[in-house]
Amino acid sequence: MHVMNDEAYMRLALQMAESALGQTGINPVVGCVLVKEGRIVGMGAHLKRGHGHAEVLALQMAGEEAKGSTAYVTLEPCSHFGKTPPCSDRLIEAGVTRVVVAGTDPNPQVAGTGIAKLRAHGIDVSVGLLGEEASVMNEAFNKYIVTRMPFVTLKTASTLDGRIASKTGDSKWITSPASRAFVHTLRHRHQGIMVGVDTVIADDPRLSARGDVPAVQPVRIIADSRLRVPLGAQVLTEQDRQPTILLATAQAPAERRAALEARGITVLTCGDGPQVDLTLAMRQLGEREIGSILLEGGGKLSGAMLERRLLDKLVLMFAPKIIGGGQAAPMNITFEGFAKMDEAITLDRLKVEQFGPDVCLTGYPVYQS
Repeated sequence: MHVMNDEAYMRLALQMAESALGQTGINPVVGCVLVKEGRIVGMGAHLKRGHGHAEVLALQMAGEEAKGSTAYVTLEPCSHFGKTPPCSDRLIEAGVTRVVVAGTDPNPQVAGTGIAKLRAHGIDVSVGLLGEEASVMNEAFNKYIVTRMPFVTLKTASTLDGRIASKTGDSKWITSPASRAFVHTLRHRHQGIMVGVDTVIADDPRLSARGDVPAVQPVRIIADSRLRVPLGAQVLTEQDRQPTILLATAQAPAERRAALEARGITVLTCGDGPQVDLTLAMRQLGEREIGSILLEGGGKLSGAMLERRLLDKLVLMFAPKIIGGGQAAPMNITFEGFAKMDEAITLDRLKVEQFGPDVCLTGYPVYQS
């Protein structure tokens, strides 16, 4: 009797959650819909860290109507005191009689305890409806909460013959306005955006999320072993609005570091070799509660991240253009490479989309053991 309605209401809860992607910082996105006698009486999404969770907002909207209702929630209601009181307690106090949960909390210290608490108070709880969709929406949080390492997505854009610029260096624009709008959405949904210093020197990018609405801006992260970033670069401006973190090594000149730090730039020391220790860099960024990073530039940096198994997802965009030219820059994911085809990194759960005329391939790398 519940099945069809259950799915429709959970889809609505997932839409509520998705609307908050990019707004919640290190926290997961969560949606909640309260239904009583076939009517929606409350809806909510977790919009900002430390503010009301989805269930609380939905309960506030429902008021007295919450008593005897069913709650559809995309993530297991929390059972512990964090920045806000436990949502499982609030559902119990409000007299909700049934709770449908898409997925359990991935935090091993929490998983299942919110559901157990609800069941201990006689509430009918079912788990797993549209669970995979809910999990993908919070894939960055799911990795971070278990490993304390950021979830890293590599984004590239090239012509069909694998070029990222013409033989004269012209790269504006390879992809269509529809693709570029999608990239700004991607930036908005990640906490950090990362490039190598060579990209900054060559292109002087802003690394901001631009779109129709003002966005929570990602932290700008530059891999720059010896602090070669030009002091006039756009990535060093507006630190109050969009901070920049430079990943350097102990070999970087001390006076250069002091000059950058005096301007409010954070410089992290990631090892003492000639190149940034990228695994250590990811750990340090995780300690700063940066749980998701969009990697957008530098063939050597992309290759090194892939080689060290630090990439979690690839978004590869192809424009239906052929530009040719032996000197034209290739789509760089530069690393030593494998001897045999069966050693290659493959992409799992491949998704193909179109943005305007461009094709976008999204997948998750499978690293051979």
